Amino acid sequence: MLAEMTWLPWLISIAALAILALWAISVYNGLINRQTEAQNAWSQIDVQLKRRYDLIPNLVETVKGYAGHEKETLERVVQARNAAMHARGISQQAEAENALSAALRQLLVVVEAYPELKANENFRALQEELTSTENRIGFARQHYNDVVAQYNAALRRFPSNLIAGLFRFPQYEFFQLDASEAAQARQAPRVQF
Repeated sequence: MLAEMTWLPWLISIAALAILALWAISVYNGLINRQTEAQNAWSQIDVQLKRRYDLIPNLVETVKGYAGHEKETLERVVQARNAAMHARGISQQAEAENALSAALRQLLVVVEAYPELKANENFRALQEELTSTENRIGFARQHYNDVVAQYNAALRRFPSNLIAGLFRFPQYEFFQLDASEAAQARQAPRVQF
């Protein structure tokens, strides 16, 4: 009986360490799952951005056929597209995408002056495809930001922050609009009759 009593503290210690190890593994795997989900969400944004990049040359060529003297606007769109394609990192990508969105908006304003271009079936199909892609990008951004918020919150919550700090899990940046675009997005559109 006395021999069993000397092993009891050891067994309790081993059981406590095993439970602690299982907890640490569970938290670590949970953080890995959230991190992978954030990376996947970013890749979904990337897929939609590549789709937009592929549409832009066709759109520019179509507009060029009708509004060739709008060379400066067309060049801005092409330059913004190239900058966005070569951007690295979330903040640089967001900045480049904001510039590309602004250039595309300016191009679509120019198109308003060309009724025959607006009536062109090829242009309308490209514009519809671009609008659809922009919507998909918006949804992908929202999903990415939601997933990043959950991941970053898990990194800061106790006790998972202990595991996150131990294994140096990085926080992820949100994919945000720039200040002027965000202010513009918050404004209600004006309707005039």
